[in-house]
Amino acid sequence: MRIDQLIPAYHFGDAIGDTATHMRKFFLSQGFQSDIYCLTRDHGLEKESNLFSAFPEPSSKDVTIFHFALPSPLTEAFTKLPSKKVMIYHNITPDKFFEGFDSEMARISRIGRKELKEVAPYVDLALADSEFNRQELLGIGFRNTEVFPLFIDFEKYKKPMSQFIYNLFKDERTNILFVGRIVPNKRIDELIKVIFYYKKYISPLIRLIIIGKTSSLPKYYQSLVRLADEFYLKPEEICFTGHIPDEEMFAIYKASDVFLSLSEHEGFGLPFIESMVFDLPIVAYDCTAVPYTLGEAGILIKNKRVDYIGELIHIVAHDQKLREKIIRRQQQRLKEFKKKDLERLLIRVLRNIM
Repeated sequence: MRIDQLIPAYHFGDAIGDTATHMRKFFLSQGFQSDIYCLTRDHGLEKESNLFSAFPEPSSKDVTIFHFALPSPLTEAFTKLPSKKVMIYHNITPDKFFEGFDSEMARISRIGRKELKEVAPYVDLALADSEFNRQELLGIGFRNTEVFPLFIDFEKYKKPMSQFIYNLFKDERTNILFVGRIVPNKRIDELIKVIFYYKKYISPLIRLIIIGKTSSLPKYYQSLVRLADEFYLKPEEICFTGHIPDEEMFAIYKASDVFLSLSEHEGFGLPFIESMVFDLPIVAYDCTAVPYTLGEAGILIKNKRVDYIGELIHIVAHDQKLREKIIRRQQQRLKEFKKKDLERLLIRVLRNIM
């Protein structure tokens, strides 16, 4: 019996790619034949995957798992397979966030949601990496759904950090961190406004650090650079690191005082888990998957008044008793994630359709 996975784009360090890799290793350890098939892949992943052109015709007893996060020719091909069909939904950012920045991304988002509706009747089991995503699938018309969180390799966070980067950022400034793609739904423009308020009315010793690819949507990134200039924020007050190695990212997590997210659309939110790992207090806007991921951890905010958020992050950064209380709750939430036996859950839900 085969359990194969289809993924449009297979990347290093990508949450979807990491999940597919982990699942394949698990299936092989359980005695199944299992491979990953993709349309494109990073150089160096040739041994871990095959191109979809080499995908063998499965039998009705096999299981094919399709990771869905963007439209691709794999969607239609998946619906025609004779095998049991499982889809893992990793969320699609609504097109409204891309309007005015990238019409092509907005178009891709619309096509992705159209394909998602079209694939629903053919799927035997739909897995979602958050309850927010599962609710979306139910609304679209998927019948058999389960929450299946991302596989998280907690061992990688035990690797040494970069002492040089830690020393570079661990100075007299209050470090506010955000990690994620530089795209409009993350509302990094609002983070910049909060930092401007903080600098003007609370303390000039402030720094916003943003870790994430600046090439994801160039027009939006350029608008952020212009906004920072309009607010007279200096390079030492706002830092776009781009994509950086893990050891440097770990150092910045440890050197930061608050993780602040004003994102308006999250499918899961892996950086929230990473903040819990590094005991970094979280302040986040309450929307989409954020409350499901945080649970009782962190501080959820309902409004985006810059004065309110600025004063709040100052208190969280400097009130030691409050920090300790927040961190204790985050540590408890982290334990809940670590206790999840995702492999046993995966086998259980697959058995139900075999």
